[in-house]
Amino acid sequence: MEEFESGARGRVTIYSIQGCPHCVQAKATLGRLGVPVCDVDIGTHSELRAKVKELTGRSTVPQIFFNNVHVGGNDELQKLAPEELQRLVNLVKDEPLPVDAPPLPQNTESEDTAGENDGAFNCEQDELAPLVQDIKHGGVIGSQRRGLTLHRKSFSGSQLVDWLQKEKGMGRAEAFNTGRALLQRKYMVSVHGSGKQDGSFDEEKGAMDTLYRLLEDDPHSALNAGQTASCSPVQASELSLILRELILKLFSEHLSADGKSVDYKGMSASPAFERYCELAIQLQRVELLSLSREEKLAFFINIYNALVIHGYLRLGAPTNMWQRYRFFNYVSYLIGGEVFTLQDIENGVLRGNRKGIAQLRRPFSKTDPRLQVALPDAEPLIHFALNCGAKGCPPIKTYSPQDIDGQLRTAAEAFLENDDACMVDSGKREVRLSQIFKWYKADFGGTDEKLLNWVLEHMGDSPKKTSLQGVLSAGKTKVSFLPYDWTTNSSH
Repeated sequence: MEEFESGARGRVTIYSIQGCPHCVQAKATLGRLGVPVCDVDIGTHSELRAKVKELTGRSTVPQIFFNNVHVGGNDELQKLAPEELQRLVNLVKDEPLPVDAPPLPQNTESEDTAGENDGAFNCEQDELAPLVQDIKHGGVIGSQRRGLTLHRKSFSGSQLVDWLQKEKGMGRAEAFNTGRALLQRKYMVSVHGSGKQDGSFDEEKGAMDTLYRLLEDDPHSALNAGQTASCSPVQASELSLILRELILKLFSEHLSADGKSVDYKGMSASPAFERYCELAIQLQRVELLSLSREEKLAFFINIYNALVIHGYLRLGAPTNMWQRYRFFNYVSYLIGGEVFTLQDIENGVLRGNRKGIAQLRRPFSKTDPRLQVALPDAEPLIHFALNCGAKGCPPIKTYSPQDIDGQLRTAAEAFLENDDACMVDSGKREVRLSQIFKWYKADFGGTDEKLLNWVLEHMGDSPKKTSLQGVLSAGKTKVSFLPYDWTTNSSH
């Protein structure tokens, strides 16, 4: 693909985003035609999204132009008859670039420097981090018995206070304040069932008999566990953006030339993935309770999408119903001192603590501390940001709090443009929708009528929307659901 350039000769312009398999396939096809191709990443140049939508009437990418002739997306490109494709190639070769050719970015500086800051993160060591290392090697950690249960890698509050006084020369008040700080900053957690669980560390409240563990010693299967986050806590939204961009770049680099498969094995061996894992550890101690609704949406959508890829790298892509159920209920990150599985993030946080598919109960009980992080209500738009199985991707891969609602509406509009998401049969007065609308019908109103009105409201102006309006106005619309494609994109 060529750099952006000015001049009178013709060109093919493709608007794409990083990590979009349909864009990769289209660019591979265009690269074989022997004509100049300008690739415009509208993930980077978001100022062009509105103009591309105006020119094409679509929200999906890729969008492809031969000079000023709009071909459509990758699906349309692949279906072009050989003689029509050759006519378009000749148009680019023989005709000068028309004045109404689709626009290129005015400023290419951000394009040139893109990727330079991937994974950029300044780790300022937390003042308590050296103390945690001393606790690990200071003999205070051992096996403690409570009743018939032996709690390994643990210590009591009194043992910690005594150790801080004896080994660190602290007064009793300072030792208590230090223990309280270790608990509040999520360097240590109380052992379930061993005493007080209210997060206090006070002699008068019986905290001295309670057992504690360092967070890294607390037994769970989180993919970012086993090491201590020693950096000063970073803002959650900032960290999620860095992580999402880093793993998206990694994903793009290991996407096959035809866009159909991902080399997860090669991806897991990459030094960049090691860097990603180091950064993911810092999620352990981010502050979640102070996040606004917009920050929660952007943070948890980005982390969910990154965690899915991390799960594929560690466990492999699930290939059947049981593996999928286990994958989404098992793959997890330790975030802000609590473990969040994919299921917890989607149904617990982003859907306002609603039951998920095949779940018998809500993800979070009334006493679960993670309930404080959950959104008050389900946000239906998240379903179009958490997956991209359609033939065209939304022009956004990483979400930011600043315009999260607009970004989510764009993702929904892009999803509904695809025939594998919504098909309207005017003759039969039937609307066929993605299984997502069946699985999460409650999020879209709970009835067929409310569901169809929601779909209509979130469609972009298009012939499909006009057809849907006509079917709905005629009354007695039949709703059916399309098969869902669970095919994995792993190359192994």
